[in-house]
Amino acid sequence: MTISRIATVLSLIGAAFILYIGISYLVTPETIATGFGLPEWPTGDAVAFMNLKGVRDTASGLLILVLLATEQRYALGIANLVIALVPIGDMLTVLSWGGSTAAAFGIHGLTAALVILTGVLLIRERSVADRQERAAVNA
Repeated sequence: MTISRIATVLSLIGAAFILYIGISYLVTPETIATGFGLPEWPTGDAVAFMNLKGVRDTASGLLILVLLATEQRYALGIANLVIALVPIGDMLTVLSWGGSTAAAFGIHGLTAALVILTGVLLIRERSVADRQERAAVNA
């Protein structure tokens, strides 16, 4: 399997995963929120914060799909590196607020690592293509 295909598969898996999470936070936040890793969740009017997470995650998933569909792979690579800040921030939030260390590293940390890997693979595609193009021109 080529780097390009691996990056595409990882991008599609990432988009599907984050869209599922985002939509779940919008539709049934009470069922998905317990897996985030924090010891307590907002109650009353503060529950609206779960909708904010749902909107954020849904938008991230759609961004990945749009960049894939428009073949903006280099831009998707850069976007993935920026998007990785979200699970890193989530991990640090869970750790800072006395949440589950296993969830912080196992869910959010692993997600960040996979998103970064995908971004690096997508960016690397361009440098490999540039080298191949220069070699063809010089041949």
